[in-house]
Amino acid sequence: MLAAAVAVDPGSEPVYPGTCRNDPEAARVPHALRFAIDDDQAKVEFEDAFQGVFRQECRQEAGDFVVRRRDGVFAYHLAVVVDDARIGVTEVVRGADLLSSTPRQILLQRALGLSTPVYGHLPVLVESDGRKLAKSQHALPLAAEEAPQQLWQVLCWLEQSPPPELVRTTVRELWAWAIPNWKPERLVGLRERRLPPADPA
Repeated sequence: MLAAAVAVDPGSEPVYPGTCRNDPEAARVPHALRFAIDDDQAKVEFEDAFQGVFRQECRQEAGDFVVRRRDGVFAYHLAVVVDDARIGVTEVVRGADLLSSTPRQILLQRALGLSTPVYGHLPVLVESDGRKLAKSQHALPLAAEEAPQQLWQVLCWLEQSPPPELVRTTVRELWAWAIPNWKPERLVGLRERRLPPADPA
């Protein structure tokens, strides 16, 4: 089963310095639960379908991370790992903005005795100033009547080099070309693509 995910990267939070890791008094007050990363778990390496080999020193770059928040709600990392395992997800395709959070999910999978899906992180399309496209940032919606031209442009952004004559074809014909001509190796190391600055006119 293939899962496509769109989410805000929970891995962008500051690295926890371990303030309460060995403090028994901390359990006496409302607190979050964290996954403690030991020395033998510190390095995680996996082969991403689009980004190639990705390595992370989890103790330094992630630190002990939250699995249940102080208010009792289970955090993203644990929720997505359990949910993917429950429904039998074997392949995960999502944005490269979530690449750095994947090692934490792999640590949880190992700790829970769950299999690790194949991960593929595609480059993220961002505004010209680097902001992620989002409704909260008033990003313009896609126009349904321009679907073929927009799909052709996305294929260009993904370094797939669709023939120029396909820009005026149908979505069905574009897919008929794109699927057999898909070249994921062209995406290695490509984390984002920036839109050109908006025309002031």
